[in-house]
Amino acid sequence: MRLNSLALFGFCLFCAATSWAQEPTQDAQSTAPGEAGTPSSNERAPLPERSVSDALALEQRLDKREQQMLQAGTESFLALWLPANVGEPSGAVILVPGDVENADGAAAVGPLRRKLPDAGWHSLSLTLPDPDGDPLPLRDASAEAAAAQGEPATTENAPAADSRAPAADGAQPTDSPEQRRQAHVERVMARIDAAIAFASQQQAKEIVLLGHGSGAYWAARYLNERKPANVQNLLMVAAELPTGFAPPLDELVAQLPVATGDFFYKDQATDRSAALKRLQASKRAKLPTYIQVAMKALPGNLDVQEEQLYRRIRGWLKLHIRAAGS
Repeated sequence: MRLNSLALFGFCLFCAATSWAQEPTQDAQSTAPGEAGTPSSNERAPLPERSVSDALALEQRLDKREQQMLQAGTESFLALWLPANVGEPSGAVILVPGDVENADGAAAVGPLRRKLPDAGWHSLSLTLPDPDGDPLPLRDASAEAAAAQGEPATTENAPAADSRAPAADGAQPTDSPEQRRQAHVERVMARIDAAIAFASQQQAKEIVLLGHGSGAYWAARYLNERKPANVQNLLMVAAELPTGFAPPLDELVAQLPVATGDFFYKDQATDRSAALKRLQASKRAKLPTYIQVAMKALPGNLDVQEEQLYRRIRGWLKLHIRAAGS
């Protein structure tokens, strides 16, 4: 009887041990990453577009009275508005930043938007969507944090080269690069449309588009394609062609239906060469209202460089403005 009891006790211990050994395996299988319906702990939601993050930072930093939320199709976006500091404003200058800038960019857009009201012009600075000329990697929070700390991103967490964050309006990314580029063009055009509509609501006598960097390309392309009757003046500053887009700027210049001031920095050979192509294209097209202004870059004294640009822009607005309908 004693032997039977001991055998039964041993058998119970064996069954319990077997059960304990199997439990972790079953738990591990139930939480294995990659199974349908079960999110992996390594998966991270994509971050919003950089332009959206920049706009949120501007909303927190700047006076609420400067902020205007404009509507472009299904998207709303931030624009920065400053009224002219005179009793009878000359009009409104809409500033279109480059790909690496935001609506208050330090390179040109920010200083100009703050100084132009003293010259008698309203200023309206836009937020543009992120560039979409070539496929960009999905923005990953852990990779960005590692980069900020000087650590290399691991291959395990690196996003695929063709992965993209979803568009701000929630639409799924299109398949081909050409479709993505065209979708980006429409988003940019819609935002400039919204800015012109807002400036018109402020009873601006004249509306001027001013683009910096790749923003000059978008402003020129917009005027060539949309030809708004109430915009007869374009200012381009350090114009650049955004990656992956066409036609080149000299071809756009040859088709411009408006008075144009082309401001460029002559220090770099590539900038001089590109400016020369634009000038030659304007001569072939016999554009009497296309004017180039060469400037010297002053990287060691940005305050002086900003003031130089502002004075040149102000002078152009005084001397060469073309009234709408003329």
